[in-house]
Order: sequence, then structure tokens, then C-alpha cells
Amino acid sequence: MHRLFKYAIALAALAVAVLPSPACTPDRGVAVVRVIDGDTIVIQGGERVRYIGIDAPEQDEPLGPAATQLNRELVGGRRVRLERDVSDRDRYRRLLRYVYVDGTLVEGELVRQGLARVRAYPPDTKYHQELLELEAEAKEAGRGMWAR
Repeated sequence: MHRLFKYAIALAALAVAVLPSPACTPDRGVAVVRVIDGDTIVIQGGERVRYIGIDAPEQDEPLGPAATQLNRELVGGRRVRLERDVSDRDRYRRLLRYVYVDGTLVEGELVRQGLARVRAYPPDTKYHQELLELEAEAKEAGRGMWAR
């Protein structure tokens, strides 16, 4: 009986460790509870998430408020899907993730609108080429920071 009890406890601990949390499952995503700026959000549970592959202007810089506003329109109060590249966290302990809303890569939309620049942060470069193509499109169209 004692051995069976130990086995049951071990099995329960394993299930907790490997099963996705209810806050973020592949089919439901995770809720965004706050938009910090153009490239950082807070998700359910209080974790800060820094978008991978882009750098949006800060609030006190030109287009910073516009980048924050677009990010808020895209993800504020919504459920998003998070995708990890290589690194889990940055030096500030923020989660590093690609963020999707309704199948759209949020980083890509911010770049496409000219409200974020593409930045490579190796080794997290999975979508670097795609983001560069969107940045070229924004430059050609004169959007956001690329306005003439």
C-alpha cells in the first residue's frame, strides 16, 4: 500500500509538471492583462513578455505612444498565443516570445505599420527574415518611422 501511495504522488507531480497550465494552453492561449509599451505586455499570472525580434520606440520617443496604442489595439484584453524561440528570458527576467493574435504575428504587424524596427537578438532569430521583409514594405510605403 505504501509503495502504491508513493507511485500515485509521483504520477500526480509529473502530471502537474508536464501538462500545460490552464492560463496558457495551445488552443486557448493566454490573456493579456496590460500593455506596457510597443513591445512589452503583461499576461495573466503577472508575467511580463518582451516581443522577440523587434524594438519599438519608448513612450517618451517619437512614435512611442503610437506604437503602444497599436499594440493595445492588437492585444489589449485579448487572448494571445505565445511562441518561444531559443531563449526563455532576457536579462530583466521577462519572457521572450513571439506573440500571435487571431493568427497574426503581432511583431510583424508593428513592423509593417512602421511602429517598430527589426532587431536581431541572437540566438532568437527564427522570423528575422520575414520581419525584414515587412520592414522593407513599411519603408517603401513610407509608414510610421519611415514617413517621408
